[in-house]
Amino acid sequence: MIKVTEKNFRRFENFALVTGAAGGMGRLYCEQLALMGYNIVAVDLSEGNLRLLEDSVKALVNSLTDWRGGYASDFRMLSIVQDLSLMEAAETIKRKTDEAGAVVEVLVNNAGMLYATGIAETSPVRLKNMMQVHCTTPLLLCREYVPEMKLRHNGYVLNISSLAAWMPWPCLGMYSSTKRFVKDYSRSLRIECRGTGVSVTNAYFGAVDTPLIPLPPNLRAIARGLAVMIRPQKAVDAAIKATFKRRKGTMPGVLNHIFRPICAILPENLLGWCYRKFGHYFANF
Repeated sequence: MIKVTEKNFRRFENFALVTGAAGGMGRLYCEQLALMGYNIVAVDLSEGNLRLLEDSVKALVNSLTDWRGGYASDFRMLSIVQDLSLMEAAETIKRKTDEAGAVVEVLVNNAGMLYATGIAETSPVRLKNMMQVHCTTPLLLCREYVPEMKLRHNGYVLNISSLAAWMPWPCLGMYSSTKRFVKDYSRSLRIECRGTGVSVTNAYFGAVDTPLIPLPPNLRAIARGLAVMIRPQKAVDAAIKATFKRRKGTMPGVLNHIFRPICAILPENLLGWCYRKFGHYFANF
């Protein structure tokens, strides 16, 4: 976790926008960014969960007993209920932040979904939604907010790619392809932003212990014990640290760095055998 000092504390002047904010890692991003002195724009599909998040983040800020407590009354939080699978999602979010006078200094494209099924066996609605939530809406949110960051000569974008960007495997075909898109457009945008005061960081997570990965508790515990799956707080800490150090990316977990080159070279006949043998296991994910 980044050490917060009087020098880097943001004093609740500008906003950090987090999508998929009301659960999992989204909640952790909101909490950590609030502790760093950012007001929060929380975007999620669930109105009820957003209300709970708003209550908890405000309580967290109000509980500060160090020098930051003197700024707690300035904290603001804007909750936006939005389906990110809609084509107009980014435009709607931008309009609402403008109406609220929220200057977005940090953009965290966190929202995601996972369907571990074959492409031909996945419903058209699910395929469309994953493309929209992982690719189109984050890209358009960058388009909405990055130009203003450039004009202010300061801004941070955190996009969530994945180790799966190197894993075009059966049952992961759609997920890995969308994460590859995030990886590649983030690189282009980062280069285009050089010298402007705006940085773009990619987080390449492997397995993170969140509900996004539908493992039963016993397998989840084994995966954590083998360090194949990391805890959400570790993932968020690594991503936030990389973002504010303006790094191009982060991939927490030593095993992920070992697996990455192997993932890319596994032969198709082996992957095909695995799909025929075990593909049915993922049918209901």
